Amino acid sequence: MISLNHLKRTYTRGDGTDVPALRDVSFDIARGEFVTIRGASGSGKSSLLNIIGCLDTPTTGEYRLDGEDVSHLDDIARSRVRNRKIGFVFQSFNLLPRTTALENVEVPALYAEGQVDRARARTILERVGLGQRADHFVTELSGGEQQRVAIARALMNDPPLILADEPTGNLDSAAGESVMRLFTELHREGRTIVLVTHDEAVAAFARRELVIRDGVIASDKPMAQRSAATTG
Repeated sequence: MISLNHLKRTYTRGDGTDVPALRDVSFDIARGEFVTIRGASGSGKSSLLNIIGCLDTPTTGEYRLDGEDVSHLDDIARSRVRNRKIGFVFQSFNLLPRTTALENVEVPALYAEGQVDRARARTILERVGLGQRADHFVTELSGGEQQRVAIARALMNDPPLILADEPTGNLDSAAGESVMRLFTELHREGRTIVLVTHDEAVAAFARRELVIRDGVIASDKPMAQRSAATTG
């Protein structure tokens, strides 16, 4: 599903100084895996996330997503790839505030084909436990409910990859646990999930953990499977 080969990303400061964010990153993530990426601030985590999400391109190296070389596509081509293949879930939800939960879920379909299957959007909201809240404005929803709307939105175009950036960072522990159980269910249904976090408890939901430090992958290890009692 994801294949990174000798990826490097270097940024240039205003004074012309080069700053290496990713030094030499190589790993594969198979279709259907649930992987977390952990790293401290400044570790290169954000740069890696942006490349995996086709929001940025590497300076050198190759990135193949679902068999397609997306390493050096232009902005328009990367936007098309994102819309077809990646569903995003963000820490800050990134919902449209003056619209309903249902309307937020429909947004990716508008960008894809300009046509919306409203029945599908409602079905997805029911899937994440918010069928009765579909017509509520997002400002009327709790943080946990807003994040579930964001997850439903990520599923609207049925992408093969869900990319989540600190999805529990703005939630209390109970809401965060509920959201992570939902990610676990999506993984069991066959979704590929890559989740970026600094939280060891959140990382424990995944089956594999990558740790990035100083622009390189410091460790890549399987995670012990959580018990049914723990995951509910």
